[in-house]
Amino acid sequence: METPMLAENARPSERAGHSFQEVVRLRTSYRKFLPKPVPADVINAVLDDAQQAPSNSNTQPWVTHIVTGAKLQELSAAILAANAAGHHTPDFSFAMSDFRGRFQERAQEEGKHYYGSLGVAREDEAGRRAAAELNYTFFGAPQAAFLFMPSVGDNVRVAGDVGMYGQTFLLSLTDHGLGGVPQTALGYFAATIREVLHVPAELKLLFGISFGYVDPTALHYYRESRRDPLTNSVVFHS
Repeated sequence: METPMLAENARPSERAGHSFQEVVRLRTSYRKFLPKPVPADVINAVLDDAQQAPSNSNTQPWVTHIVTGAKLQELSAAILAANAAGHHTPDFSFAMSDFRGRFQERAQEEGKHYYGSLGVAREDEAGRRAAAELNYTFFGAPQAAFLFMPSVGDNVRVAGDVGMYGQTFLLSLTDHGLGGVPQTALGYFAATIREVLHVPAELKLLFGISFGYVDPTALHYYRESRRDPLTNSVVFHS
């Protein structure tokens, strides 16, 4: 797969000029990064793009924490310790087993591809645990974003707004020559993350995004679009 988004020195004034369709299709979830930090001006440009996301009544219900350096290492250690102790504190419930039909099939297909690319067999429980723990070291990324939100009603509308913010963030990363991966797994440690980052309890963690310069040695993990045809998800009425 071609990966023109991998230029290490991308700057807002040096974007490759991809069309919207190209940016959308170049974006994928990368899970191995180079240790080189993303410059602050590039991160700020990505955040400024994300800030343009739509939201109900322009409430902009997102509070984003960007973590890097020693604080990211501290956070990783705290999450790994919480995971080892079985101390899971998600703000929102989530279980893959709740999906049914084609929704569940897609997840199973993705898991088979991902673990297969790592050489981890289905029956290799230790290997699968080790692969899962890569989430908690941010896949080697030198920075991560944590997307918090206020709790409003049943939270669905606010979470939808934060999801649109997250997608805009990810698309901007791609346009800046970077990669990212949204991680529901980080949401399982909401209380731990709030404690380390001194985030007030009234803000709930939806998910995190590890991001940075993609390690080109890991490109064999990725493949072309795994999207179903539109006929599986779109119904036209006239």
